[in-house]
Amino acid sequence: MSNPFFRPDRAWVGDVIPVERDGEFRLYYLHETRRSPAEGMPWHLVTTRDLANYTEHGEAIPSGGPDAPDFNVYTGSVVTDHAGTDHLFYTGQNPSRLGPDGRPLQLVMHAISTDGQRTWAKCSEDTFGATAGYESGDWRDPFVFRDEDNGQWRMIVTARHIDGPDRRRGVLAQLTSTDLSTWHPTTPLWDPGRHIAHECPDVFRWGDWWYLVYSEFSDSFATKYRMARSLDGPWLAPAHDSLDGRAFYAAKSAARDGRRFFFGWIATREGAHDDGPWEWAGTLAVLEAHQGADGTLTFAPPAEVSAAFGTDHPVGLGTAADLGAAVDPDSTAVWATVGRLDGYQAVLTSAPLPATCRIRLDLDIPEAETLATGECGVLLRASADGDQAHVLRLEPGRGRMVVDRWPRRTTGTEQWQISGDVPHAIELERPCTLAPGRHTLEIILDEDICMATLDREVTVSTRMYRSWGDHLGIFAADCTVTVTDLQVTTASPVPASHEHPLSPAHP
Repeated sequence: MSNPFFRPDRAWVGDVIPVERDGEFRLYYLHETRRSPAEGMPWHLVTTRDLANYTEHGEAIPSGGPDAPDFNVYTGSVVTDHAGTDHLFYTGQNPSRLGPDGRPLQLVMHAISTDGQRTWAKCSEDTFGATAGYESGDWRDPFVFRDEDNGQWRMIVTARHIDGPDRRRGVLAQLTSTDLSTWHPTTPLWDPGRHIAHECPDVFRWGDWWYLVYSEFSDSFATKYRMARSLDGPWLAPAHDSLDGRAFYAAKSAARDGRRFFFGWIATREGAHDDGPWEWAGTLAVLEAHQGADGTLTFAPPAEVSAAFGTDHPVGLGTAADLGAAVDPDSTAVWATVGRLDGYQAVLTSAPLPATCRIRLDLDIPEAETLATGECGVLLRASADGDQAHVLRLEPGRGRMVVDRWPRRTTGTEQWQISGDVPHAIELERPCTLAPGRHTLEIILDEDICMATLDREVTVSTRMYRSWGDHLGIFAADCTVTVTDLQVTTASPVPASHEHPLSPAHP
């Protein structure tokens, strides 16, 4: 079976540096082993042509060793010059080497390849640190691209001013070059006075618009984008400026055949537990951007990723366990009408939901006065009565899609805890438009990974470790919704004696 969510054996995927070459995506990534003592961070390489099958190539850029300035090889970028030589720029860092600000020094470093990226030679003579006015401990993630209009190369660097409010010193410093070896500081690309830092920057042109993508951990932990008519700005914030939620981070992009794909990672949680703190690095995940007429972008899993979870192997839903909803077992057009105007109703399938599958359904949200307070959605890995489950909730009145669960705390005497003391995680809510009418939900489950998309426009990714059962449910509260075309598919046939492979993380 193909697996679009790549993770190396006994390691995790950190920041991805994507390169497209002859139809193939070469995905360099920070190879995180979480071993102590630290071994130094190398880049590894994995390739794919179909976004569903990945080939590992092992270490691409090794750690320089415990005494080297690039003990840790951190995020950067790859470009090809007009002579066909490949140039790789990366962040070198060594915890034992401190800058004037007392923090581990961060340096921009350079390597070249003349054999099609099979081997790389480091160019230590091209190494440089923060230029005047910037902190030496924040000088990382160099992104290099060609500015054909001005006949030069541009480098964008994640940096911080040495003065100003501590949480708002983040700036995208900028340098220019004609030979990719000597760099000259110039005015910042973007200096919004808003964030601690703008990590993993990515700049590209699409049609009449320039786009700036970055990841921040000040206001929220998310990958965001800005748009401008020229590289001089202004860099404008669209109404919905994030790619995904808290769990999807450090995404950078590459284009192929007029399409643009964003490669990031879905974070793990400490202890493989729903209550655990989010960890750095995780599993590779891909979103495709779609450009609207006004230049704004929406994000959804590529069709190749959805197809990897099967269309030829439908999963039987069994009979509906009626918890107050109207179900028409003889209708293929309408699977269930769920809800009531003055309370909560749900319906659950009796057949087990596979741990790895794709769920697709249409929901018809009616026009009603109660729409402002009504909500509806899907129960995942639910108990037989639907009282315990992971929840994907649509809230039309608040204009958002929320990942929630009951019980919200899954440690200790969970059944006696008051849910209101632990509200849903606000970093797992996504703004969306939920006008009356038909909306489509696609949910991809791959063991503990969940990627849910509304109307092929808004995506939220997360981890779901706990399983209270193997039921799929539909619910509505203070409104009614009609569910049609409910389908569950897998990449391979499900045996008749299927058992849910996930057990509760903490029974």
